[in-house]
Amino acid sequence: MVQTLTVLGLESSCDDTAAAIVRQTAGAEAEILSSVVHGQTDLHSAYGGVVPEIAARAHAEKLDVCVVQALEAAGLSLSDMDAIAVTAGPGLIGGVMSGVMCAKGLSAATGLPLVGVNHLAGHALTPRLTDNIAFPYLVLLVSGGHCQYLIAHGPEQFTRLGGTIDDAPGEAFDKTARLLGLPQPGGPSVEAEARAGDPNRFQFPRPLLDRPGCDLSFSGLKTALMRMRDQIVAEKGGLTRQDRADLCAGFQQAIVDTLAEKTRRAIDLYLEHNPADPVIAVAGGVAANSAIRSKLESVCAQNSTRFTAPPLALCTDNAAMIAYAGLERFRSGARDGLDLTARPRWPLDQRSPAMLGGGKKGAKA
Repeated sequence: MVQTLTVLGLESSCDDTAAAIVRQTAGAEAEILSSVVHGQTDLHSAYGGVVPEIAARAHAEKLDVCVVQALEAAGLSLSDMDAIAVTAGPGLIGGVMSGVMCAKGLSAATGLPLVGVNHLAGHALTPRLTDNIAFPYLVLLVSGGHCQYLIAHGPEQFTRLGGTIDDAPGEAFDKTARLLGLPQPGGPSVEAEARAGDPNRFQFPRPLLDRPGCDLSFSGLKTALMRMRDQIVAEKGGLTRQDRADLCAGFQQAIVDTLAEKTRRAIDLYLEHNPADPVIAVAGGVAANSAIRSKLESVCAQNSTRFTAPPLALCTDNAAMIAYAGLERFRSGARDGLDLTARPRWPLDQRSPAMLGGGKKGAKA
């Protein structure tokens, strides 16, 4: 019997509070019935970054509002749902706990099954939600807190080919914006400035290109930019608008070139699995960067691999991806009890060694 599933998803891992409803009939494309996102940019703008305590309180205040709005937008009620999916990690622990507790309350009150979702899996599975691509596919997960090359074999089966050993690109963009006095979030601000800049004026390093493999490093780029900025200030007494634009353009181009070469290497490793329809998907907030998208699309064309990227609204954190990832888990028989815990760390490929170290709470990535 063909089964149609309708799932409510909740997302609160960082600074976006979100709820969404996704429906899918087995074998057919999924449909986003509603997607509500309440951002917190105004709450954190004065601090130069996300303040975990402020974020957690805002999530607690907005989650129920988002759920009501998502249900109203879809014209449905909780009784029409088959399950509740929620981000259970990784992320800022206060925010993740807010979402998990809200989902537990809804599950306990309605009797609906509860499905915990790895936030990274939500991003990695978004290309299946938007383009219905088949496993296995290569995914570059590139966001504010993460950067990994993964082969997606199934909803919960991932092989990591490489990733960042320090800052993720989104984090590097945010730090660069702070160094140059640009507003947060840093990614869009740096990209906007870079459009008027000369990417060749300053010589930025291309980290780890002299080493084999797909691992990445972006912390040194931020340090290089800081030194260049300080040198200009020492020589001129300050930065002109053109200086800032050129710094942004050079910094962004260094990230673009690094990701392009590492993606070529990742594609070679992926093609060893002989996929019937080779596809690379780019997901995560930094996937919204047009320069990165354009370069990666070119790399894919040169390597006979299809390129796909979600719509910009689904690149940043949202609950539609969580609802869909939960739907895939639920369809495969996964269920979680009311003992579901919030996890600050939760690697997708748990067989590979941790890249950023570990601790009592487990591997970071």
